[in-house]
Amino acid sequence: MKKITRITTQKKHKKRYNIFLDDGQGEKYGFSVDEALLIEYKLRKDLELDDSMIETLIKKDDVHKSYTLTINFLSYRMRTKKEIHDYLVKKEVDVEHIKQIKERLESEGLLDDTIFADAFVRTRIQTSIKGPMLVKKELIEKGVSVAIASKAIEQYTFDVQTEKVEKWIHKKMNKQGKDSFNKQLQQLQVTLMQKGFEQDVIKEAVADLGEDKDDDAEWIAITKHGDKLLRKHRAKLTGYELRNKVKEGLYRKGFGIDLINQFLDEVEEEA
Repeated sequence: MKKITRITTQKKHKKRYNIFLDDGQGEKYGFSVDEALLIEYKLRKDLELDDSMIETLIKKDDVHKSYTLTINFLSYRMRTKKEIHDYLVKKEVDVEHIKQIKERLESEGLLDDTIFADAFVRTRIQTSIKGPMLVKKELIEKGVSVAIASKAIEQYTFDVQTEKVEKWIHKKMNKQGKDSFNKQLQQLQVTLMQKGFEQDVIKEAVADLGEDKDDDAEWIAITKHGDKLLRKHRAKLTGYELRNKVKEGLYRKGFGIDLINQFLDEVEEEA
């Protein structure tokens, strides 16, 4: 048996205590514990401890230190079970201790993948332009099960997606006449698919966009691209061949035939 001779507060960690023991051969430093363990086991001067109890206290203190680290890790944002596990592995925490810490966090309501997934989806809806497929992929990468991720993503409804996409498209549509309306729309549709929105949502969102088409911006755009094409091909082509070449180029850039013909007619009148 060993007797506690002194208990001192650590200078840098006021809630941690150094335990000094005497095994009959004089006082020596024994181990340190957190305040919670000091209270739980009623550690005090002259209390006798056997080797088994000392080993238990040291192990429990190791778990408590790792638990405290994990609480700090959780203080920045919610985490998945996998994220907590990976963090503790990185900190070289004993496998058995990891299990204990995760179980404790779950019992305290601090570690729940379902709650995490629901909150994660809500945040993505409110703060990003990521679609449900991409958000679900993010959840699975964070270690959330497919079943939980699928359930959480249900709150990202068709109507919510459509409203978000419509607002984003209106914001992104170029009003400066740099590209044709159709080309801009095509580029935005590709971007939205890359961001995880389904084709049905994108189709619904762009259905009425033609009404918002800026004719002045479209004319500025076709003039810019048309003049560039004319400069490029005038050295080698003339007449019908030049007109046809420019028409093909403008059509590929998304301009309508009527607008292309109007532009070319004006160019020929000015020639």
